[in-house]
Amino acid sequence: MKKKAVVIGGGNGTAITVQALKCNLDKFDIGAIVSMSDSGGSSGRLRAEFGVLPPGDILRAILALSAHDYKILRQIFNKIRFSDTGNLNGHNLGNLFLTLTQNYGASLMDSARALEQAVEAVGRAYPASLDMTDLMAELDNGEIVKTEGAIDRPSYDRARKIVKAWLEPAAKIYPATAETIKQADYIFLGPGSLYCSVIAAILVDGAKEAIAQSQAKLIYIAGNAYEKHGETGPTVLSDFIKTLEGYLPRSLDFVIYNNAVLDEAQKKRYMEKNWGMIEYDEDNLGGYSIVAGDYEKAEGGLDKEKLGEIIRKVADI
Repeated sequence: MKKKAVVIGGGNGTAITVQALKCNLDKFDIGAIVSMSDSGGSSGRLRAEFGVLPPGDILRAILALSAHDYKILRQIFNKIRFSDTGNLNGHNLGNLFLTLTQNYGASLMDSARALEQAVEAVGRAYPASLDMTDLMAELDNGEIVKTEGAIDRPSYDRARKIVKAWLEPAAKIYPATAETIKQADYIFLGPGSLYCSVIAAILVDGAKEAIAQSQAKLIYIAGNAYEKHGETGPTVLSDFIKTLEGYLPRSLDFVIYNNAVLDEAQKKRYMEKNWGMIEYDEDNLGGYSIVAGDYEKAEGGLDKEKLGEIIRKVADI
């Protein structure tokens, strides 16, 4: 019998883990739960203009769940943007589909299920909540930063660190999402932006309770990098773990860390992407079950097949 695997997060990180699980499709039924507080980019503009829930994160989760080539689908539905078209500038086909169907009477879930059928998804994507909400953060100097977009691309002093995050107004967990969490055998968190993707998805009212009621193993996929120009969160592995556990009802069972030694080409890519390396601070990691392995792509970034192999070993199936 297949095990139920649930991925919680948003953006590209969730898509990578979903694809890694798809490498073990004979072993897992897959669900993806995404944060719904996005306020930046195309999603933020559509949310502001049409009053719809931000479509970008659930779009990428659905594309990653497709039985077809993710790279091709991502190019068609997500990467190609309209240009020289007035108000359509910067938008992609997938976001517009999920927005227009919501705007003309369908719910986000109706739209999502239709897209899942169209791309022949092998699992289901769920929103953390169907309530309109924003991510908020308090910095170590007491300053409050409002909305995911302002947290994800800070204009404040980058020496200031986030010490607390919450949703405003409060949002309730989508009932089907809660049931999916409760029934899971494995819950994978990340990789990706710790606050804007992973923590944002578990801040909804009812998420902690659903995780607490679940018998699932909690597994954090930390990767090995963070965006230097992104949120001002942790930079060392132990702080990533402690911060995440502060928003969970129980401790993590495993942490998957990418211990790849980068070659010159990979280092160059990291510099071009403005990625910083998560420091493996071994002296502070006692008591944690760290599963370290190389799941780096040759050209830099995370390799879904290699990650899939590590997940299979961690799940012991």
